[in-house]
Amino acid sequence: MHEAAGIVLAGGKSTRMGTNKALLPLGQVSMLARVVAALRPLFSEIIVVTNTPELYQDLGTRLVTDVIPGRGPLSGFHAGLMYSPYRYNFIVACDMPFIDPGFISHLIKQAEGYDVVVPRLGEYLQPLHAVYSRECLKAVEECLREGQYKAFAFYPKVKVRYVDIDRLQGIDPERVFFNINTPKDLARARQLLDNSMKHAKG
Repeated sequence: MHEAAGIVLAGGKSTRMGTNKALLPLGQVSMLARVVAALRPLFSEIIVVTNTPELYQDLGTRLVTDVIPGRGPLSGFHAGLMYSPYRYNFIVACDMPFIDPGFISHLIKQAEGYDVVVPRLGEYLQPLHAVYSRECLKAVEECLREGQYKAFAFYPKVKVRYVDIDRLQGIDPERVFFNINTPKDLARARQLLDNSMKHAKG
């Protein structure tokens, strides 16, 4: 296990899905439960940031709510880092059900000396699948005060390490970073899951 916490953001409005994404079934469990299960072997503490903690009492994780609500993922970053007892934290969105524990470990191992370790594919960053130190808190708070709510708005204020995915062997970025926003995405995720289960049995 890593000396770090796993933080799952489950506070999104799910407007494109029309219902709470975190609770949608994917296989035998909810999407959020699937993400939590993938993180359990890696972290002794898992924190779920949600503004509806009453819905997730059965997860067996620490549940915290936004301290500065209504600012999108950055509100979740702020709450997760504030409540975490660890210097380093892996932060992920609840709608990324195919995260890879080996890849997460790879990111954490590169964190020493940096405030952020973020995957990069070409020019695209994956800030909702990245490692953050608690030293980011001040910069996050400044962005929240200044009305800059993008998940990577505070990057210029901290020390960032970019991990280029196209140079890594054994990572399928389409799968690892697959996130579910629409009913069509959900159908595709269920198909991917069925295929991988058939492959595992075969």
